[in-house]
Amino acid sequence: MSHVAPQPGTTDQPAPVQPRFDALRVLLRSPTFVVGMLIVAWWIVCAIAGQWIVRIDPYASDPLNSLMPPDRTHWFGTDQLGRDVFSRVIVGARDILTIAPLATLLGTLAGTALGLIVGYFEGWVDNVVGRAIDAVLALPLVIVALLALAAVGASNLTVILVIGITFTPITARTVRAAVFAERHLDYVAAAQLRGERAPYIMFAEILPNVLPPIVVEATVRLGYAIFAVATLSFLGFGIQPPSADWGLALSESYTLMAGGAWWTVVFAAGAIASLVVGVNLIADSVQGILDR
Repeated sequence: MSHVAPQPGTTDQPAPVQPRFDALRVLLRSPTFVVGMLIVAWWIVCAIAGQWIVRIDPYASDPLNSLMPPDRTHWFGTDQLGRDVFSRVIVGARDILTIAPLATLLGTLAGTALGLIVGYFEGWVDNVVGRAIDAVLALPLVIVALLALAAVGASNLTVILVIGITFTPITARTVRAAVFAERHLDYVAAAQLRGERAPYIMFAEILPNVLPPIVVEATVRLGYAIFAVATLSFLGFGIQPPSADWGLALSESYTLMAGGAWWTVVFAAGAIASLVVGVNLIADSVQGILDR
């Protein structure tokens, strides 16, 4: 059987990939993106191989050497239990870089599905679900998370679920707006005329065309998730001892600042700030490329 080549202008032709490579090339040349990637990559390495990077057991206490300032042995000093702060900062990346990305992934997937449904069906579905989304977004994220965690108990799994669920309506609103812009275009009408079912049109036809804002939203949400995990741990509703989590370290040591033990707080706070800044630099770079 002979193969008939597609005619110019038909939908059988593959989409050009050169613009994608051009965008990636521009992104890799962006100093903002490179710096953000280096920061995030460093903490990912610490999360994966932290136990092999440090020289001192991060969980070993030494009361005789508690609250020692930074020196050649303890580069970041020791905390109130004599534990090495540098080791705990390095190893502490593990929990936050496990929980925050998983919570972001959950919120992105659920929010994308909800936004596609609301944006595609419009009408009463949009009126009912859209008003519910607006009502949830009117509540502060941390307050909602605290109430949920107080009700069900704090654990890594519940933190992932709570943050992911609270991110769902935010992502849904972004996807809903993007779907509205695509809903009445010709390719959607063509799919409906072919008799395609709504799930196919939403996920196979519309979703690929609204991926750019979803990618940007997910990257931004990751920064918020990191900060939310640290905040919940600081308040005692997030990651629990004996973890070396940065937010938990701040909760255990912030009162020591008054006594001059600044190192017990500054390095953990700097780790949180650097990771959030790195993620935001990546998000800004990606958004700048996709907006071109």
